[in-house]
Amino acid sequence: MERSAASTPASSSSAPSPRRRVARAERERQILDAAVAVFAERGYANASMDAVAERVGVTKPVLYTHFGSKEGLLLACVSRARTELLEVTSEAAFAAEGPEDMLRRGTLAFFRFLDERAPAFTLLYSEASIAAEAVEAIRAQQTDFIAGLLGVAAPAADPLRLQGWAQVIVGACERLAVWRKRDPRVTAEQATEYLMDLAWSGLAGRTDRSRDP
Repeated sequence: MERSAASTPASSSSAPSPRRRVARAERERQILDAAVAVFAERGYANASMDAVAERVGVTKPVLYTHFGSKEGLLLACVSRARTELLEVTSEAAFAAEGPEDMLRRGTLAFFRFLDERAPAFTLLYSEASIAAEAVEAIRAQQTDFIAGLLGVAAPAADPLRLQGWAQVIVGACERLAVWRKRDPRVTAEQATEYLMDLAWSGLAGRTDRSRDP
């Protein structure tokens, strides 16, 4: 005899489980993580908001609600990298003992940051033409930070000269970073030593000089 539909017990699994509400800050972190990965893998031009949304597990309108556009999402990724870079280099430098150690630790933290966040590094330099202003803001941030460290080593130096030294160091760090990406045999520690070999040897001779005219 067939059982009537009314007599068949309802399956408890048929009821949809409630979705967990994610806090805005956490959702934005998830979106940025996914966007960095997708942009780094596919390049900005070939990356789609659909691909980012699928990786996060949300609908595409959610991305637009948080970031407005694909370009807005890219700029948010760069902005987050900028903030994180300053945090790690500052923390490293402030834990140092003396000016030379500050520069060494800050430089090493820079290279280690790029190692630990390789997709973000790829994004910054491969999409620099799109986010040129944002990337230049990162350079300016790091230049000001390094100029501050050098001011501790050479407090009598002219501020313009400190900025000039900092520009040289930031440029050298960027080139070393690009080189390391092409030749993974070069460790963060080695790159730091190569920079210190030249940068500190020149700076050390000026730490006791009077202010430039």
